[in-house]
Amino acid sequence: MLTKEQIFAARDLQTEDVDVPEWGGSVRITVMGGKARDALMEALAEPQTTSRFQSLVLASTVVDDAGAQIFTADDVERLSEKNTEVMTRLVAVAMRLNKIGTKATEDAEKNSEAALSGSSGSDSPAS
Repeated sequence: MLTKEQIFAARDLQTEDVDVPEWGGSVRITVMGGKARDALMEALAEPQTTSRFQSLVLASTVVDDAGAQIFTADDVERLSEKNTEVMTRLVAVAMRLNKIGTKATEDAEKNSEAALSGSSGSDSPAS
């Protein structure tokens, strides 16, 4: 069995490096931990413009080599001034990794339907 220390030490947040030629390099996007996801969901509770939404998502998911977020809440406004094509491309990766959005919801529903259509394991006769 795993110990508490082993669980806390496990690097279980998948990342993906994305080339951003417009910025002269690449960025690392991560799956959010629970705390970061909660903070993002709280920030998104109010209606947002597209550029602010994208900036909030990237501030929550772009990390350095050690997995630490590189942007803070103070950076969101400046991020919203960046190239919209780049932002859209990066947010698409962040949403895919974090299973956020319509496609992720549809995929989860398909998985649920497939599980529900299988045998229930019950000995009860079908009605």
